[in-house]
Amino acid sequence: MSEFLNEHKPVYILAVETSCDETSVAVVKDGNVVLSNLIASQIETHKAFGGVVPEVASRKHVENITLMLEEAVKKAGIGLQDITAVAVTQGPGLVGALLVGVVAATSLAMALNKPLIGTHHIAGHIYANRLVAHLEYPCMALVVSGGHTELVYMKSEGSFEVIGRTRDDAVGEAYDKVARAIGFPYPGGPHVDRLALEAEEAIELPRVWLEPDSYDFSFSGLKSAVLNVVNQRKMRGEPPMEGAIARGFQESVVEVLVTKAIRAVKAYDAKQLLLCGGVAANRGLRGELERQCREQGIELIIPPFGYCTDNAAMIGAAAYLKWKERKFTSLDMKAMPQFSLEEWSVQA
Repeated sequence: MSEFLNEHKPVYILAVETSCDETSVAVVKDGNVVLSNLIASQIETHKAFGGVVPEVASRKHVENITLMLEEAVKKAGIGLQDITAVAVTQGPGLVGALLVGVVAATSLAMALNKPLIGTHHIAGHIYANRLVAHLEYPCMALVVSGGHTELVYMKSEGSFEVIGRTRDDAVGEAYDKVARAIGFPYPGGPHVDRLALEAEEAIELPRVWLEPDSYDFSFSGLKSAVLNVVNQRKMRGEPPMEGAIARGFQESVVEVLVTKAIRAVKAYDAKQLLLCGGVAANRGLRGELERQCREQGIELIIPPFGYCTDNAAMIGAAAYLKWKERKFTSLDMKAMPQFSLEEWSVQA
């Protein structure tokens, strides 16, 4: 593949993301210039079921992927022959959904005789920040999404050490369950965020800190506390007070996330704090992180809303790390629904 290793030519990575319920294809130039980033959401499809149905998600990916590949290249203003490498989310995610992207990307890489780069979904969320800012190392990433809540220390570019993770529900999952309890449809996170910001009072709910030195998280107890409040008010015939419950829940979540993230930044002497994942779009979390980081002199980077949710541009940004090291993936690559972020690290 020596013809693909010309250091002086622009690097165009065609990236595919199908880990859950968004089909996305993007073309990213040199790791941080987004030429196209198409996203087909399935929210309306899954709303009727109250959550993502894996088999339905896979079928929707099959319906969308071919046309989106064509349109992403066309919108980028380049031809297929200009593609330098093909990247795809290898995991973690729903295995059926991942397989659709893996098969499509592998087939295209084989047809074009281009390198293939299997990419970690969470590395993509983290490096979505590189699409909008220069990253300085060491840095700390707070990953918050429907399936993940993690604190990730990066000593150098492409090096990932997970220092804290949720022991039960991910924060986005907890938001959806609380939203359902107070009567809102899937996806519930935006509804809870809006109610919390509009509410004038809050019902006090517990903060789960775990061990004094732990960077781990736990949200199942908080979710149960919300359900108890809701059920007790129903039994007593009292008004539901959805706004006060939402605000109390969000204040508890945000306080724990922000406190542990800032403590980690200081303990590891990180130069930046990166906010990543779908829950990074939460206005309550963004606002409190911005306030506390500003007060404590910590540089905070948050990608715009469009790069918080699952998208292929972030996969192209992360895949560029592997491209620079010429670490490509074999064409018999398998989807890995339990893929380890640390295992994917480019640098030890």
